[in-house]
Amino acid sequence: MDALVAIVVVVIIGVIALAYLGHRKTVAAKALDDSRSRARRSVERLGGQVYSLEPRDDEAARQALADAAERFTAAGAQVEQAATPEQYRLAELTAHEGLYYVRAARVSLGLDPGPELPELPGQSQAGAVTEDRSVTVEGHEYLASPLASDRTRHYYPGGTVASRPVPRGWYSDPWWQSALDTGTWAVSSYLIASSLVYGTAGYGWDAGYAEGYQVAEANASDSGDGDADYSSVSPGDFDSPGDY
Repeated sequence: MDALVAIVVVVIIGVIALAYLGHRKTVAAKALDDSRSRARRSVERLGGQVYSLEPRDDEAARQALADAAERFTAAGAQVEQAATPEQYRLAELTAHEGLYYVRAARVSLGLDPGPELPELPGQSQAGAVTEDRSVTVEGHEYLASPLASDRTRHYYPGGTVASRPVPRGWYSDPWWQSALDTGTWAVSSYLIASSLVYGTAGYGWDAGYAEGYQVAEANASDSGDGDADYSSVSPGDFDSPGDY
């Protein structure tokens, strides 16, 4: 009798376990399907807007659409290679970033920006450029502005790049790109950002140009190659953050 009871208990446990595993498999499959559908919809939406918008002779809008097209290509490749919900969410995020570039192009062209978009990671903490700013590094002037112009034609939607904030706005140069590609900040880019976006972001650049200069000196003294040698940079190469 005891043996029969034990067998029954084992069978019941087995049935429950199989039902639980089946439920988990169903939930996982649904999550995968949902994430795949969302990612594909976002990519299709981005593609439709990229190829339907005519930048005319607006160089800022043209550049923003070129950046959006790059995100469209990247997001499409991510969707094709994705096999998990997390990977599909990354593709969806890439598409959303591309939609921000489309939105910027529309604003530059004087068109309705369209509906609000989901917030990007770190976007609210990074803040936004609210006034025209400039900094000169090694004889080159870098500009930031809340508005697109012939001199500020590179848009960034705002967010965290290599653990540092890059505020939403229009810039003369995409100085954040190397950090975006490599995951680390080059000394030159750090110098630019620490002065150019000082006081704009919610964290990360609070010490302003002085911090950037010190980091540059430290990197220059530690480096053995010419690419990181910025020992010639001096405080006089910067516009004072206090003048902004």
